[in-house]
Amino acid sequence: MDLSCRSRRRTGTSAMAFAALLTLSLLGGCADQRATESPAEPPAAGAGAGASEGAGERKKEGKAQKESVADYLRRTLPKGASGTVIAARGDHLAYCGGFGTADRAAGTPASCHTVYDVMSITKQFTSAAILKLEVMGRLRVSDPIDRFLGPIPEDKKNITIKHLLTHTSGLAESLGDDYDPVTRNELVRRALTSKLRSAPGKEFHYSNTAYSMLAAIVENASGEGYEPFLAQHLFAPAGMKHTGYVLPRWPRRRIAVEYDNQGRSQGRPVDHPWAIDGPYWNLRGNGGMLSTAHDMLRWHRALSDNSVLPARARRQLFAPRIRVPETDDSYGYGWNIRDTTGERLAWHDGGNGWSLALLARSLRDGVLVYWVSNHAYQKGKWNLEDQAQALTLGIADRVRGGSR
Repeated sequence: MDLSCRSRRRTGTSAMAFAALLTLSLLGGCADQRATESPAEPPAAGAGAGASEGAGERKKEGKAQKESVADYLRRTLPKGASGTVIAARGDHLAYCGGFGTADRAAGTPASCHTVYDVMSITKQFTSAAILKLEVMGRLRVSDPIDRFLGPIPEDKKNITIKHLLTHTSGLAESLGDDYDPVTRNELVRRALTSKLRSAPGKEFHYSNTAYSMLAAIVENASGEGYEPFLAQHLFAPAGMKHTGYVLPRWPRRRIAVEYDNQGRSQGRPVDHPWAIDGPYWNLRGNGGMLSTAHDMLRWHRALSDNSVLPARARRQLFAPRIRVPETDDSYGYGWNIRDTTGERLAWHDGGNGWSLALLARSLRDGVLVYWVSNHAYQKGKWNLEDQAQALTLGIADRVRGGSR
């Protein structure tokens, strides 16, 4: 499918190239300062020139400790990009700020209050909802899906909720465009009659369809709508008043306009065809959730205490379950997991060809880096997907250095 197609949602593979370096950064190492294709301001000339490798690394580490996050972003972000960055260490907010504009036509600057589509990061909320239902005694992740989704064809009878959570169900990546007017029952019917890519539980195949099926299970197990359940049992306890599909009722001007790689407006997420209660079911549960930077920080904090889930359930979220092919990552429940000696990194990205977002958490000391862009690509000039490595590591370095 063409990159500009709205239904393209990145699967985490877009960040595979920098996962190892991201781990080093969140462990406390210093990231190599890579030049961007078109930085807003050029890096200091001659940094490290002629020095030994060891001296160069010490110099870069000292620079990261002294330079603020704000100065780093001004120096690094390409001219014309726009979005918001938030970073924290434990419960401490280290930085939050916008760059560029949320709406060029209106001249609205991006800020910490701007509402963005978080795209596939939505999967974190769906997986947490499933574990909340398990804590409530409504289901077990080991349950076969026929307990909640009715008669199941023979080739899919062995699919469990856990298989859906870990992308090992064998179901297709997607079954159509995000904005096709597909109901819940139609989504389930199409999924159950589709051809499996592998036998249940045997292989990892990233599947947006699986997470839409999980959203259907949330509804059937709880007796509530998907978004109302999340709002009551996840977002309210976490203090997240500005996250959802339609329930928060944000002023329209607060929702970011998305721009393609030609800089053309593609409208706001809510301008595209949705049902009255949120996106249609090719998107619901696997993407399309709207949120703010401050609410994503609240989510990070809620995952550090018992606000939303008890410790045992939180450990389930971040336990590595299945190796992601061609990477050193595993997948947990809605999170990519990277283990190194004494450290576990949890992260996920999301994208649609126009916007891009990434959230990473160190489970050792609670370093958080989250950034989102509503204009992530400019044809022939810059691509934040290529720069995500340097951007994320650079922010994490400066959080550890204690500078804002």
